[in-house]
Amino acid sequence: MFERSRKGENALLIQPHAGGAVPEDVLEEFADLARSAGASVAATLTARIDKPNPATLIGSGKLEEVKAAADATGADLILVNHPLSPGQERNLEKALERRVVDRTGLILDIFAQRARSHEGKLQVELAQLKHMATRLVRGWTHLERQRGGSIGLRGPGETQLETDRRLLQKRLEQLQRRLEKVEVQHAQMRRARVRSELPRVALVGYTNAGKSTLFNALTGADAYAADQLFATLDPTVRRIALPGGSVVLADTVGFVRDLPHELVAAFRSTLSEAREADLLLHVIDAADPLREDRIAQVDAVLAEVGAGELPQLLVFNKIDRIEGAEPRHDHNGGESDDPGHRERVWLSARDGRGMELLQAALARRLDLQRVFGELRLPPQAGRLRARLHQLEAVRAEQGDEHGWLLHVDLPRGEAERLAARADGEPLRALLPPPNEED
Repeated sequence: MFERSRKGENALLIQPHAGGAVPEDVLEEFADLARSAGASVAATLTARIDKPNPATLIGSGKLEEVKAAADATGADLILVNHPLSPGQERNLEKALERRVVDRTGLILDIFAQRARSHEGKLQVELAQLKHMATRLVRGWTHLERQRGGSIGLRGPGETQLETDRRLLQKRLEQLQRRLEKVEVQHAQMRRARVRSELPRVALVGYTNAGKSTLFNALTGADAYAADQLFATLDPTVRRIALPGGSVVLADTVGFVRDLPHELVAAFRSTLSEAREADLLLHVIDAADPLREDRIAQVDAVLAEVGAGELPQLLVFNKIDRIEGAEPRHDHNGGESDDPGHRERVWLSARDGRGMELLQAALARRLDLQRVFGELRLPPQAGRLRARLHQLEAVRAEQGDEHGWLLHVDLPRGEAERLAARADGEPLRALLPPPNEED
């Protein structure tokens, strides 16, 4: 990994491709990644690669063209939108006399800047060190440049390299142990949320689709939101009230195409918020002309992390950027190429238009119909009474020698779960018959 300059850097972008026209969105996304890392884009070059050069990825002719363009534009950094082997990275740096960073290194750099929580910083450092472990090179060869031959001086560079590798391995093991402790704590918190019997909803989507803005609009929180890639890394969890009950809402890291596997592995704790949700709110930039491609890319990442089979509600955000667009709710997916015909809500989280449609859709999808009425509990039903108070379901209460008379109001799902308990018989009278239509 390279130390980033605080003042920003002048970067030359290289986009390898297999032939034909390079899609404009691929170039624009890579430029956005560079700007998100704090670099200014001096120029962009495409490089057709029919057969990758094992030493430098690109051919010698293109290498000379890149060197000339870097000299002409004053670029001091070369960014390559393709994974580079350690040898290719070193050879390119030697030939171009500039720092070279591949796509994985660039995204890791952005993540290092964005991580705020203790867990997020640990996850980023772990991913960085795993990436760095393959890029250790001999840095102590100056010890071999002494006069007097090589007797007694053989191998100090290699010895130092082995020392570096041992230190790096120790640090990796230390980080892994720390992360495991943090993950145990988070698993306990998630189990506590499960015990609270509140439905869990996770926001997922392509980066910069407006997830954090929507999260703030739904929860009234002040999670960081900005028009940039990977504005949010650390998951934020809040309880929100919906018509009929409450749910737990989690904001998660955004996805991009070809998300490095190092990050998918390192952020498994963060992504577990998505894996363990009852419903995914898949947030999409409605004004993005390539939104259908973005949907497919997010679906691919969700499948990779084990969340591909979870139910989804598609939220088309940023309709304020589409002239004449109005909020709407497509129950069966509307006119789209989506083979699953997933339910869609069109809204603007920024100005609040359509938020009531989303809240109603959430309440319906999570089965938040309410159960209310009078409930007579015998003295031996103390645990059930305590649980109802814990759920804030008791609106009024009277006690006598026969027990308690409660006026309750709670979500139907919670009432059904309580009624299924051994002491839940009194609640069953408030529930509709099993064959009754909702």
